[in-house]
Amino acid sequence: MKGRILTGDRTTGKLHLGHYFGSLQNRVKLQHEYETFIILADVQALTTHFENPGMLSENLRNVAIDYLSVGIDPEISTIFVQSLIPEIAELTIYYSMFVSVNSLRHNPTIKTEAKERGYDDLTYGFLGYPVSQAADISFCKANLVPVGEDQVPHIEMCRKIVRRFNELYAPVLVEPEALVGDVPRLVGLDGKLKMSKSYGNAIYLSESYEEIMKKVRNAVTDPNRIKKSDPGNPDICTVFSYQGIFNKEDKCNIEEMCKGGKIGCVECKRILGEKINEFISPFREKRAYYESHPKVVDEILLSGTNRAREIAKETMREVRAAMKINYFD
Repeated sequence: MKGRILTGDRTTGKLHLGHYFGSLQNRVKLQHEYETFIILADVQALTTHFENPGMLSENLRNVAIDYLSVGIDPEISTIFVQSLIPEIAELTIYYSMFVSVNSLRHNPTIKTEAKERGYDDLTYGFLGYPVSQAADISFCKANLVPVGEDQVPHIEMCRKIVRRFNELYAPVLVEPEALVGDVPRLVGLDGKLKMSKSYGNAIYLSESYEEIMKKVRNAVTDPNRIKKSDPGNPDICTVFSYQGIFNKEDKCNIEEMCKGGKIGCVECKRILGEKINEFISPFREKRAYYESHPKVVDEILLSGTNRAREIAKETMREVRAAMKINYFD
C-alpha cells in the first residue's frame, strides 16, 4: 500500500452519475493501491439538513449501498459512520480553539456554497464545516485525500490546521495532501449546472430503466433545432455530451448524423437512455442484493466503524498527551 486515504460523502441522499464519475470510480481503483477509509458524514449532512435529522437513517444506508453496488469492497476498504466516532467530535473542538472565524468566512468553498444556498446568516456548524472535515481526515492520519478542484481549499485549510496543531503541541498528526483527479464535471440534465441532488438534474445509480428513459427524454438538447431535418450543433447539446461518455463507439457517427439532420433528438435520446441503462444495470443488480439483506449492510458499517474507532482512540491518546491534558494516564 502506498499510504492511507480518507474519502466519503455527506449522507444527504442516494448517489448519482456525477458522483460516480467525479469520485466513486476512482475510489474503486484506489482501494487496491491505498489503505482506504470511507466516511459516511452524517453529522456534516446536518449542516444543511439540521431541520430534518430523521432523513439520516435511510440516507446513511442508501449511500452505503451505493458504495457497495459500484464495487467498494468492505474487505479492503473501511466504511464507517462519522457520528459513531466521538473522537472526531472531540478533535473538532480542539481544532476550533485556534481556527479564526475570518479564515473560515474567507474559505472560497464555504462562500460559494453559502451563495448557492442563499445563506446570509451562517450557522456555526456550516461555517465550521472545514474544521470538522479536518478532524475527519486527521483522526486516521490520512496522508492523501482524493478531491475535485473545488474542494482543494478545504484540504489546504486542513493542512494549515494540522500544521498549527503540530507546532503548538507536538508533531503527532499527519499533514495530508490533496489527490486531485483529472475528472471532467458531469453537467446536469438541464445543461446549465453540474449534476446535483439539490438542483434536481441528476440520474441516480439506483434508477430503474423507466426512470432513466423518462429523465433522458426530458434532457436539454440544441435549443435551435426544431425539426429532425434541421442541422444540429452537438457542441451545445447536453445529450451529445453524454454520448461521448456512455456511447463512445458510436459518438462520431451520431455527431455526423446530427450535423446533417439525419437523426432526430428523440432517437438520439432513446439510444443514450439505453446506453445509460446498460451502464447502470450491474450496479442496480448489486443494490437489489444489499437492499434485500439489510443486516449484511449494518454488519459492514458496524465492523468498519469499530475499526475506525480503534484508530481514533489511539490518535486521541497521542493528541491529549501532546496537549498535556491526559490527566489520569
